[in-house]
Amino acid sequence: MTPERIQALLEAVKSGQTDVQEAMQTLAHLPFEDLGFARIDHHRALRQGFPEVIFSEGKTVTQVVEIAKRIVAVGSTLLATRADDATRTALAQTFQNAECHDLARTVVVPGDSPAVQMSGTILVVAAGTSDLPVAEEAVVTARVMGNSVETLYDVGVAGIHRLLASRDRFAKASVIVVVAGMEGALPSVVGGLVDGPVIAVPTSVGYGASFKGVAALLGMLNSCASGVTVVNIDNGFGAGVAASKINRLLSRGVDGEDR
Repeated sequence: MTPERIQALLEAVKSGQTDVQEAMQTLAHLPFEDLGFARIDHHRALRQGFPEVIFSEGKTVTQVVEIAKRIVAVGSTLLATRADDATRTALAQTFQNAECHDLARTVVVPGDSPAVQMSGTILVVAAGTSDLPVAEEAVVTARVMGNSVETLYDVGVAGIHRLLASRDRFAKASVIVVVAGMEGALPSVVGGLVDGPVIAVPTSVGYGASFKGVAALLGMLNSCASGVTVVNIDNGFGAGVAASKINRLLSRGVDGEDR
């Protein structure tokens, strides 16, 4: 349940439009709702600024849909990640306003109160086309959390002139997310060119010795560019959330309000 919806409910009780018993029924599932196979954290938006997100991988289609119904029912924005074809189809059939992003493997159902739009821009950079599913997961995540997001794709170090040709775009970004597989060198290069936060995302893209992303992960952790932070392998969602939180802090005015 969003802060705006709770405030509206309290105002309705205060004005007499809603009686106390009805309000109690509305709040009955707070702070969480037990479905037996899942306990949905309806207070997540109050604590962290965004509702609980469904990690769909490993869940049945039925489980994802049931969790999604409860999140949407309380007016929260739904974000389901790692949703396969069957799950995306089921969510699209369940919610008419569902936004399916096939490359990112995500589904978004807008809630009653859209996320506050922040002033800064997040730039998502991807080394190669094979890294796009992870990069797009970061893009969708950051956008649904209220950020302006731009992308710069297929600028890996094998053709570094492609990256340098777009160097002017780095200065305009509040936060840069850099997605790369293989040896994971791109975040170090970007980190050496900018003065802002860089979040590195290793992907499992690569040949045998890349060890499904471990080589890229270790390369990024050992980056010689100061200040590069690293999330887990293929974790575009985690990078999108981290970038959003950083941008939120940068977007806040002196009065503490989001802008």
